Amino acid sequence: MPCTRQELEQREHQTLAPYAQFSADTRGRKYPEPPPDWRTHYQRDRDRVIHSRAFRRLEYKTQVFLNGTGDHLRTRLTHTIEVAAVARNIARALRLNEDLAETIALAHDLGHSPFGHKGERVLDRLMKRHGGFEHNRQSLRIVEELEQKYPGFPGLNLTWETREGLMKHYTSYDHPDQVESPTSRNASLEAQVANLADEITYYSHDLDDGLDSGLLSERKLSREVRLWSTAARAVTRQCGPLPDECRRYFIIRCLIDGQVRDVVRTSEERIRDAGVGAVAEVRRRAEALVAYSRQRRAWNLELRDYLYDNLYYSPQVHGPNLRAVHLLEELFQHYLQHPERIGEQARKRSRKIGLHRAVCDYLAGMTDRYVMLEHRRLLGGESP
Repeated sequence: MPCTRQELEQREHQTLAPYAQFSADTRGRKYPEPPPDWRTHYQRDRDRVIHSRAFRRLEYKTQVFLNGTGDHLRTRLTHTIEVAAVARNIARALRLNEDLAETIALAHDLGHSPFGHKGERVLDRLMKRHGGFEHNRQSLRIVEELEQKYPGFPGLNLTWETREGLMKHYTSYDHPDQVESPTSRNASLEAQVANLADEITYYSHDLDDGLDSGLLSERKLSREVRLWSTAARAVTRQCGPLPDECRRYFIIRCLIDGQVRDVVRTSEERIRDAGVGAVAEVRRRAEALVAYSRQRRAWNLELRDYLYDNLYYSPQVHGPNLRAVHLLEELFQHYLQHPERIGEQARKRSRKIGLHRAVCDYLAGMTDRYVMLEHRRLLGGESP
């Protein structure tokens, strides 16, 4: 006999901690639907995210290096998959709902613009008088409005808990001028796990891509970044001399493992000390319970500042991305002057939400390469 949703929900109550978010306790969907037969509600959410067009487009959106720069460099899609894997591992260790943590992780970057954070800042500036642009809010717009796959409702009609996780998604990478979340009301522990998994992944894998590209050096990292030097010494003690590629890979692996262990141990202590017994109590707390230790947070901020100085704003990364986002700005102005070129669905939405927001949605959904192709087709420009 097939395993039913009810059996899966029963397993959650048998194996998860009392403060986990149980799928049977979901607040539901905006548009009522019959429950799935052989999946939990969060497993259905996960499948809807994976099958969305916005998820597929992440393959051709910049993570750090302009998309297409190198075959082994990460894209927004590979980053997302890596975040989901780390989120599942942390959630499992803390006896939380793995499916919800994974789903939030898979959806967290759906709203990212072309050309990474530089593209996001350009769209935010262009939309300053029209509500601004921020990729986390855009992710929510995509799953609630912009995806058009179902006859009975707009968007993907995800559960309240998944949408809550997207609304509350926050990392210091997205907002480097702030260390702590500006929100006072917390989301589920699963959403908090997705936040930390995002940080762990980009810190570690941006390091990997920076080394692979030759823009970062192990020698300088060992001198200036305690997180790296600690992991590198541990690898040397454990394995002795290794070939360059293997050594780099294993240091990154140990760095990620150390981050995950720190989050699990620290979060377990914070949850125990807080004495929470249900997810409702988690949401009422002013501070996040899933967190790094104080030392690890300080080391991560040190690494983040190092990456900004030596990778994100290096001429080899910053220059091409700046030229690329200039194309984005020119297309934005072109579509405002020629709204008939933004596509039928976007034109229809513009009557309801305004032309500026419709153009912004249209551009934010583009891949890097499609921006370049459209710019060349409409304005005769060259690739950056």
